[in-house]
Amino acid sequence: MNKESHDPRDHRHLRRTVLIVALLNLAYFGVEFAVALHIGSVSLFADSVDFLEDASVNLLIWAAFAWSLKARARVGMGLAGILLIPALATLWTAWSKFQAPLPPAPIPLSITALGALVINLSCALMLVRYRAHRGSLTRAAFLSARNDTLANVAMIVAALVTALYPSAWPDLVVGLGIMALNADAAREVWRAARDEHRIAVAAEC
Repeated sequence: MNKESHDPRDHRHLRRTVLIVALLNLAYFGVEFAVALHIGSVSLFADSVDFLEDASVNLLIWAAFAWSLKARARVGMGLAGILLIPALATLWTAWSKFQAPLPPAPIPLSITALGALVINLSCALMLVRYRAHRGSLTRAAFLSARNDTLANVAMIVAALVTALYPSAWPDLVVGLGIMALNADAAREVWRAARDEHRIAVAAEC
């Protein structure tokens, strides 16, 4: 069972933290999306949608903070669906890249991925102490930040490989890997939210 603090100060600090995380993700979404379109990178595009998804997840957590356990569990199930959006976007961009397999420019890719790594690592460090405080809601935010940090490292490696051996495949492989990470995160959030819902229903009986 997930731990949950009843200290109002702790709740206020968590709410402030998720709002900061949401704003950081929203700001970098614009940066990464613009670069992805400019250089034709599948992994950057998928990761930019991740930033938009993370901003949405954290804004939902911020708004739903005063809700009951049952209501939060339902929102958690909805967030599991949101986590699948980047996977679908990645499939679409990957298909487009298959039609024109041109390698993205490695320098803008690596610099943008490094910036994304800094943002996501900062968000993960801010959220790590709260990953079990609010069940599926906070777990969704932490998993997203953690997965994106791993994805950004892979993107930097793909940029280095592309610089040495120009090919569209490193970028494609990493983009599809990001899709797999988000699908797994969606599964974990759904399971956590389902368990919370069962606990809430049992408490009402």
